[in-house]
This record gives sequence, C-alpha cells and structure tokens, in this order.
Amino acid sequence: MKYGARNKIQAKVTSVRKGDIMSLVKFEAVVPIDLASVLTTESVEDLDLRIGDEVELIIKAIHVLPVKK
Repeated sequence: MKYGARNKIQAKVTSVRKGDIMSLVKFEAVVPIDLASVLTTESVEDLDLRIGDEVELIIKAIHVLPVKK
C-alpha cells in the first residue's frame, strides 16, 4: 500500500480500546529515533539553543497512521 506520509517511527501496539465508532490505539516506539525541526533563526536565538541542551519536543500532527508490516 502506498501512503504519502514520510516520517516513520517503528512502534508496537501497547493497548487497544474499541468504541462503537472510534477506537483508541496506543503505541510505544521500539527504536531510538532522531528528529529535526526547521525554525526561524529568531526562534533559535530566543530559545538560546545550543548543542547539548536538553529540550522537550512537541510534535504537532494531524494524523498518526499505523501501517502493519
């Protein structure tokens, strides 16, 4: 099956809660991943980001698409 999403994180299903119309499926990432972000230089300077800083990454996405192997 082809799909347009390019960002892939390997994960395993940890829980499934089925409802009449919608279901909640939770996942756990199974491999360490590297992420990148493109942001304005002004934002980098405002955050004073430097190599080695520990940060929290907030991922804003509309959909998480599970694809069974």
